[in-house]
Amino acid sequence: MTTFATGSDTLTRDVLTVLQPGFTGTTAPDWLLRRLGEGLASVGLFGRNITSPEQLAALTAQLRAEHEDVLVAIDEEGGDVTRLEVRTGSSFPGNHALGAVDDVDLTREVAFALGHRLAECGVNFNWAPSADVNANPANPVIGVRSFGADPDLVARHTAAYVTGLQAAGVAACAKHFPGHGDTAVDSHLSLPRIDADRSLVDSRDLAPFRAAIGAGSRAMMSAHILVPALDPDLPATLSRGILTDLLRGELGYDGLIVTDGMEMRAIAGTYGIEHGSVLALAAGADAICVGGGLADDETVRRLRDALITAVRTGDLPEERLADAADRVRDLAKWTRSAAGGVRRGAGTGREVIGETQGVGDTGGVGLVAARRALTTTFTEPYEPPTQPLYVAAFTPVANIAVGDETPWGVGAELARLLPGTETGTFAGDSAGASALAVAGTRRIVAVVRDEHRHPWMTTALDTLLTTRPDTIVVEMGIPQSPPRGLLHIATHGAARVCGRAAAEVVAGVR
Repeated sequence: MTTFATGSDTLTRDVLTVLQPGFTGTTAPDWLLRRLGEGLASVGLFGRNITSPEQLAALTAQLRAEHEDVLVAIDEEGGDVTRLEVRTGSSFPGNHALGAVDDVDLTREVAFALGHRLAECGVNFNWAPSADVNANPANPVIGVRSFGADPDLVARHTAAYVTGLQAAGVAACAKHFPGHGDTAVDSHLSLPRIDADRSLVDSRDLAPFRAAIGAGSRAMMSAHILVPALDPDLPATLSRGILTDLLRGELGYDGLIVTDGMEMRAIAGTYGIEHGSVLALAAGADAICVGGGLADDETVRRLRDALITAVRTGDLPEERLADAADRVRDLAKWTRSAAGGVRRGAGTGREVIGETQGVGDTGGVGLVAARRALTTTFTEPYEPPTQPLYVAAFTPVANIAVGDETPWGVGAELARLLPGTETGTFAGDSAGASALAVAGTRRIVAVVRDEHRHPWMTTALDTLLTTRPDTIVVEMGIPQSPPRGLLHIATHGAARVCGRAAAEVVAGVR
């Protein structure tokens, strides 16, 4: 590939404007600052970039010193997918917990509180909410990231989330268009396929995106999925029929379209990130997200050169590139005006969502929501334990979106409430027997995550409950399996506040 000299010409600046790269480190590297000066208009943040609110605020200030209107994006869904609190677990429950409560005012309030926290740190673009309808219980990558399996429920909470987040001055990004919920494959690993007919796609998968558009969502993220009813040949991210004809044409969407991470195997494994990025822009995407796994100047240079070549050879019309770059700049202008409105006291959302402060000692709106989301099932009158417990955490392999850095469970909170409580982690066919051997005579709290997707978890619970029927079970994923145990608690997500809420019930303090 030919390497082009970097400059301030319109073509180069437009190409850099449509890229959303990530980077490593907690301060901006020299190459990133240089690219911002050359026209790069967006940066994506991940858990690796964040250690504290103060550090994050300093980082975003550093970026804006180089490019005042830079879009600082983040993948902060709350719940299981958190970057702000990647090392502690989130202060906000995720979508599935909010859907379980089914109070749209609460969803708006949680989204506003999370958005306010982002805005205080200088983040103005959130790749959230997930608007996917989790129609397939075996879905390995969406699950509790979805508000639920009912299209109407997902639609109303998607709209509420968009409203709350943007009231805080942070652009929302409904994802993953046209809907990643009915998949059994993780697009980080390969290309999923949804074999639903057009009428089902319309009534089920598209309903939340229509609601997001109605709520004014400033961005949409495309999915790396094949939906033959919409395009028999190309995944949505690369499909003009899906991004331009359907999303812009039929649905009337006029905001920013950003791709999911182009380094994900569903695209990179077949098309490569360079060719895939050309195809995505030609299809109607406006911003190329890359950086979850690729985060260096070499990636930016390769993409820059590939896009410039595509324009010069006619594979990417220059007017399409210019339109995409203008949409990125328009979103940056909106974030600036929205932030100003919030600072002036306008657009805080209080007229719609109520105050998010003043919750007293309850731990904030996130904990309030997590407590309301609990579903508890008792098999007999429950006497809270007074002695230390043994927590057996039956731990599956985390999907890439969630990652394995973020702690989850109830062990830490139970140790606070019942000092001396210990936790062990188990997996595999012998997990139940191993937990029994270590627990000894202590009461066992078994913590699972999507038991219905992991037969070995079911076997482990069978083993525990046969020997120790007084075992308490906490399900922190989708509660698809029937409740069992002396006490069964479904948290509808594994955020830190969900673990705290469950521990309070186990210990009898609420």
